[in-house]
Amino acid sequence: MPPIVEIFSQGEEVISGQTVDSNAAWLSQQLVQLGFSVTRHTAVGDNLADLKKLLQEIATRADVCICTGGLGPTIDDLTTQAVAEAFARPLEFDVTALEHIKQFFAHRKRAMADANRKQAYFPQGAARIDNPWGSAPGFSLQQQGCWFVFVPGVPFEMQGMFTEFIAKQLRQRFKLQAKQLLTLRTIGIGESDIQEKLTNITLPQQVQLSFRAGTDEVQTKLLFPANTKQALLNTTVRQVADSLGDYVFAIDNSNQAQRGLIDIIAHAMQQQDLSLAVIETASQGLIAAKCLGQAWLFSAVFKQAFHQATESLNSTDRLHTTIKMAQKTQGQEQTDLVLVQTYQGSCAQFQNKAETICLTTLLLTPSDILHSTHTIGGPPQRKQNQAAILSLDLLRRFLAA
Repeated sequence: MPPIVEIFSQGEEVISGQTVDSNAAWLSQQLVQLGFSVTRHTAVGDNLADLKKLLQEIATRADVCICTGGLGPTIDDLTTQAVAEAFARPLEFDVTALEHIKQFFAHRKRAMADANRKQAYFPQGAARIDNPWGSAPGFSLQQQGCWFVFVPGVPFEMQGMFTEFIAKQLRQRFKLQAKQLLTLRTIGIGESDIQEKLTNITLPQQVQLSFRAGTDEVQTKLLFPANTKQALLNTTVRQVADSLGDYVFAIDNSNQAQRGLIDIIAHAMQQQDLSLAVIETASQGLIAAKCLGQAWLFSAVFKQAFHQATESLNSTDRLHTTIKMAQKTQGQEQTDLVLVQTYQGSCAQFQNKAETICLTTLLLTPSDILHSTHTIGGPPQRKQNQAAILSLDLLRRFLAA
């Protein structure tokens, strides 16, 4: 049976909903992939008695506990004190920890407040975990059958400490069978439609299927047991990918860095030695922002006037006018490709979250003219982002053909 892990988040801001606990979600993904069984997520506010009680309970039932938050210098940061009192481990001063904290402030040319000395105290017997990314060091200790790890709640600090230090110690302390996670990343299709497309696929026993919908994409996740044969894994992933078709723009495994849409496009543009010019309307400059610094993007211009000029045209005339704009831009910029957006809908419809717009994207290539049409709803920020993503996805599909 896999070792049991609990994740414990401390802070009034988490309990009150002022902060979304993204740390617990991130840690769960890492721990499950390592081979642990995550059984509980618990959040406790700035209450010393509640913190002590929970720590004592976890010590009796879990193999590992990862606690985030409550290691700061202020009076509401109670984690270290709670550990000391819950486990009868008096606080001890760590000279090295204080030196690291002083260096953190010195490098930023800031004076260290006396309150930060609090962060150099640890419960008796604890092992310090250095934090190169922030002022608060973490610590670990063994209590009864549970190995406790305490890290700051700032996500990038916590993630850095887990990746660089904690994960390595977990592998040393426990005999783990790492599961294999494959993620199929899609654009232009929702979770329910993905589920519908997968109804005829019978997944191997113990393979867990899950979905994650984000702002730019939907991820279909397949978590395979540690002992899954590579041939079975490959066959299953290919069946799912074939069912989803060209909505899939990348397939990632847990051992590689995730590649975003721009990464996929950039690689293909460089491989094929192509250049691009863009005329934006609905995305209002967001394509240029997403492609910031890419050498293959020769120009990207937001032209509200072009939208206004085509708004009242019928679909045939709008497409004809858009083609002429693309050809004119290609002549001016001398690029291999030109991407032009238009949309049907007024500025008032764009701003109204209850209204939709109809986006048309045209891609002029050396040998063809491609176009796509999508209906986009929601707040103006969503319309803007979806317009950028769907337009870029047309480019991605051309490059992959």
